[in-house]
Amino acid sequence: MHIAIVGNIGAGKTTLATKLSQYFKWDLYLEAVDDNPYLKDFYEDMERWAFHLQVYFLNSRFNQVQQIQSKTNDVIQDRTIYEDAFIFAKNLHQSGLMSTRDYENYFSLFQSMISMVKAPDLMIYLKAELPKLIGQIEKRNRDYESSISINYLRNLNEHYNSWMSSYDLGKQLVIDVNNMDFVANPEDLGSIIEKIQRELFGLF
Repeated sequence: MHIAIVGNIGAGKTTLATKLSQYFKWDLYLEAVDDNPYLKDFYEDMERWAFHLQVYFLNSRFNQVQQIQSKTNDVIQDRTIYEDAFIFAKNLHQSGLMSTRDYENYFSLFQSMISMVKAPDLMIYLKAELPKLIGQIEKRNRDYESSISINYLRNLNEHYNSWMSSYDLGKQLVIDVNNMDFVANPEDLGSIIEKIQRELFGLF
């Protein structure tokens, strides 16, 4: 099985993916954020580096999903190739930070790649409002995230909600994490695990 966790910056994807991989003994695939050579430049000058950043992420994610599809073990993935196109690149284009020429070139590349990609067996969407996201971002204190604007996060949230409301490539599970702390509260983590078991195995 291929399980994927999607959600805005600061929603808790990496933390939850790590905990679920430990509980279910799933192989863990995390987003290669720290190795991205464009990320710091992008947050300082989004318009200049938007296309470069998105192409880097797209290629990285495509390589990752090819690895996932070649494995026989169950896998949990932090963020998907779909978000690169339908959330981040789309938002940059609509915000005027990526030109139409670059966006169309990017989206054509995405469509070529996606024809060789199988959708996850279960897509888990961590739904969080701005106060939760901002609190989580501040807590982890990454230098390159310090300049993320509230408006940028708000726009991403709108794209996530729109995308997930029309997602039809497979099973999806929406988890509202606004009042959850699955790090400090075992009950919250247990609740999420029960919901996932119900979706995957029909267990109650």
